Amino acid sequence: MATPVMDKAQATATADYITATFRIRRFNPEESDAVIWEDFQITIDPKERVLDALHKIKWDTDGTLTFRRSCAHGICGSDAMRINGRNRLACKTLIKDINPDKPITVEPIKGLTVLKDLVVDMEPFFQAFRDVMPFLVTEGNEPTRERLQSAEDRERFDDTTKCILCAACTSSCPVFWNDGQYFGPAAIVNAHRFIFDSRDEAGEQRLEILNDKDGVWRCRTTFNCTDACPRGIEVTKAIQEVKRALITRRF
Repeated sequence: MATPVMDKAQATATADYITATFRIRRFNPEESDAVIWEDFQITIDPKERVLDALHKIKWDTDGTLTFRRSCAHGICGSDAMRINGRNRLACKTLIKDINPDKPITVEPIKGLTVLKDLVVDMEPFFQAFRDVMPFLVTEGNEPTRERLQSAEDRERFDDTTKCILCAACTSSCPVFWNDGQYFGPAAIVNAHRFIFDSRDEAGEQRLEILNDKDGVWRCRTTFNCTDACPRGIEVTKAIQEVKRALITRRF
């Protein structure tokens, strides 16, 4: 039988592969309360993403490795995790961009209870999101035509419409790490999106919710949230605008 011959493109692609070590934080409450770090060595193209490496480990080496992912294109936000000590989306992080010459550490995001391996309990995060009423509130009868809005009014809250609820910002916040009662940056960002929407009529109600002791005043302006956001949202700026709205509404 003839030996298959690789074409030039295949040979070049194979030559680009590297051996990378992924050091993954493992936790399985069904087996033990202990947390361990486990190393996996895989051969992979450095232009691939961390998510591709996790898939390769799960499919080819250890099927018990547990993590969340869905769209794999930076839209669903489900694969947020700490990679080399920073909150990132595994589907948007290229291996070549995080120094694959050293072990690449992968662990769950902080501040939320770890359920297994890289999966955390997102319920407290989503409860804070629900608490700020992340939906349009209007009064009166159902309209007979579209609610119009100027381009300038839309621009006012355009940045905070980009949130994908990945929790990267909230779980990078040291206040949230130490006190899970804090609403967190993501909830405030989603409140901002409606507080400054000219069509909405519940801005005052949301401001009152965020005026709570666990609300917007807990922010210490460390900018961790802005640095962590994979969508480039100016999270700290949005929080400051909500604070300013709370102050100025008194006068």
